[in-house]
Amino acid sequence: MSTEILVLTQPGDTHADAVTRRLVASGARVTTVDPAEFPSAATLSLRLSSTGAIRRTLQRGDECVDLDRIDSVWFRRPQDPRAHDEITDPAVREYVEQECEAFAGALWDDLDALAVPGTRSDIRLAGRKQIQLRLAGRLGFELPPTLITTDPDAFLDFWDEHEGRVVTKPLQRSWLIRGDESFARMAEPASTVDIAAAESMRLCPLIVQAYVPKRVELRVTVVGTRVFAAEIHSQDSNHTRLDWRCYDPSTTRYGVHTLPDDVARRCVLLVAELGLRYGAIDLILTPDGRYVYLEVNPSGQWLWIEDATGLPVTAAIADLLRSGADRHLTQPAIGAL
Repeated sequence: MSTEILVLTQPGDTHADAVTRRLVASGARVTTVDPAEFPSAATLSLRLSSTGAIRRTLQRGDECVDLDRIDSVWFRRPQDPRAHDEITDPAVREYVEQECEAFAGALWDDLDALAVPGTRSDIRLAGRKQIQLRLAGRLGFELPPTLITTDPDAFLDFWDEHEGRVVTKPLQRSWLIRGDESFARMAEPASTVDIAAAESMRLCPLIVQAYVPKRVELRVTVVGTRVFAAEIHSQDSNHTRLDWRCYDPSTTRYGVHTLPDDVARRCVLLVAELGLRYGAIDLILTPDGRYVYLEVNPSGQWLWIEDATGLPVTAAIADLLRSGADRHLTQPAIGAL
């Protein structure tokens, strides 16, 4: 009997496509759905009998999926439900979309299936930077001295404390899309311009961290209890010195990295304690050999690092999703790691 897997993501997700191809080749049945298709292009139904027996189905055209047969659900990059185009009144659209999210969200959350990277509530909680940082520190990771604030005076004091060697970054979202324009905000060095405009911090919180010198940056991808670590030689290019996401493919080198056992164990513990089965962790390896934690992304990309290094992350994710056929699968005991 083949494993039944539900993938919730948006169109054009090459990462989901790569895993799906591997799953299908192994005999698994995969249904890929963009929740934004509901309710205009997809129908969801839930039936409860007088005894509480439940039946949940997804209908798209001639395809009917029995959701109670799903072994694993992958919350890859799902969008919210979107009202039908026939509904043009903004207030009515908002009402309909909230009702659809209430129904669909509860349905996804209640499936008797292995949730990857975790339940939607765990994913939301894990995405909060202050929670990540506090947990990482408790697990023994070294952290950059960090300030998250809307207080200009606190920012100026932090600046003085670290002699101006600080970087700033957004708390949650690195991208802003407004009409046809998009804006990116990565990690940036705080400058005298920021000092002059410090009062504007009252309008929106910001993360401020002491600058950490880098030998290389590390992307550590945790899949279940498997750890894949890659070096990003971000210091080879001025474009990527502060933030490797400012890609410079012509000069940036990548390589496989062997983590010390205690650091690898901490990475697995961090992901597990956040309630996740997958996490993309960013670390700094300093010139003097210290490993410094930056953040974990529950839905972080991996294909680019797999292509550059050969690390078999896609295969590991496919294996994890197939393991949902064992309904008794549980998170590994922390003490056993």
